[in-house]
Amino acid sequence: MELLLSKSTMPLVKYVAWLLGWLMNGIYVVLDTVGWANTGLCIAFFTIIIYIVLTPIQIKQQKSSKVIAVIQPELQKIQKKYQGKKDQASQQKMSEETMALYAKYGVSPTGSCLPMLIQLPIMFALYQVILFIPGYVNRVSTIFNGLAVKITEVSGYSKLLTNFVNENSIRVMGGDDYTANRVIDLLYQLKPSQWEKLEKVFPALQSDIVSTAGKAGKINSFFGINITETPLDVIKAGFHGIFSGTANSAMIFALIVGIAIPIIAWFTNWINMKLMPQQAQSSDGSDNSVAKQMNTMNTIMPVFSAVLCISFNMGIGIYWIVGAVVRIVQQVIINRHIGQIDTDEMIRKAEEKNRKKAEKDKNYVSNVTQSATMNVKRIQNEKSDGKDIDSSRFYRNAEDLDPNSITAKANWVNAFERKK
Repeated sequence: MELLLSKSTMPLVKYVAWLLGWLMNGIYVVLDTVGWANTGLCIAFFTIIIYIVLTPIQIKQQKSSKVIAVIQPELQKIQKKYQGKKDQASQQKMSEETMALYAKYGVSPTGSCLPMLIQLPIMFALYQVILFIPGYVNRVSTIFNGLAVKITEVSGYSKLLTNFVNENSIRVMGGDDYTANRVIDLLYQLKPSQWEKLEKVFPALQSDIVSTAGKAGKINSFFGINITETPLDVIKAGFHGIFSGTANSAMIFALIVGIAIPIIAWFTNWINMKLMPQQAQSSDGSDNSVAKQMNTMNTIMPVFSAVLCISFNMGIGIYWIVGAVVRIVQQVIINRHIGQIDTDEMIRKAEEKNRKKAEKDKNYVSNVTQSATMNVKRIQNEKSDGKDIDSSRFYRNAEDLDPNSITAKANWVNAFERKK
């Protein structure tokens, strides 16, 4: 069954999500085949593969950052040269000199930012796939499909589900129109305690609910915890059990894991940020807003990751932590690789590449000019042989152009060829 309502419909993101969902489905099929069917393990392998694929983008970003750091003094000289000059002419000259400097060293001013922008739709799609796994993994949706169909056959089921969702504060999309697909989405989100409440809503389906809950618990169990729960949920339940005297070993273990996940998420992301190349401060002690912004980002992101992991289900926490660990390993390897690169040699190659490109562009313009000139001569010869061609009419179409320019000649030739 194709779960259209549980798939992303955002422009661009939906196509990336479809591709990532295909990968997630393939990983789950392999794990299921070898007897390790588990969504938590699937998310872990999925995350590792994604970050390995993104490694070339990461390397390119940091190479660009290294070159920009080298040319930073020259950039600051240009900025200082036009400091305090706000007129349009000065601003334009500063922009031209800055772009010429970037071109000289073969880097783009957005070279270190563009890879991050490329990764944005990938990140959005990743969350979509992880939060709505049944929409992308067929064998997971099959577990809930039988119960979902039976629920939709119960008289007044839509109203019953609406009340159930409101009473348990479950987040659902699409309003109160509970098709079988949306029921599957809902069932996948249920926590262990909510399955017991669902039995009371549909008592006639108790055996089906118990059976489905058991299968769901098995595939969603990761190191003894259910990944559909949030760390905040298990922390609340754990402390409630301790203070009420009803806590057991499983509840205590879940409490420890619930506390550990946001802490580990913060710590691993903090290490990753520390390993990232830092923006150099200005040598003259002047204000460097980019460096300040990067330092602020390096402080905020680990905290943000902790807040995110404590608020969303533990599947997101698994992705965030595994991703941070993979990035740490990546960063150590990349730093070692980048550190061995001779910056002067890299700049020399960039300059050589730009020189060849400039020569190629020059040759292209020369060839266009030569071709246009030859065509003009050929047409003039044909006219002298008796062909009645009103060339002034073709020039008239480009009367606003310099008759000696390449554009005017090319337009004239094109118009003549079409006339023939």
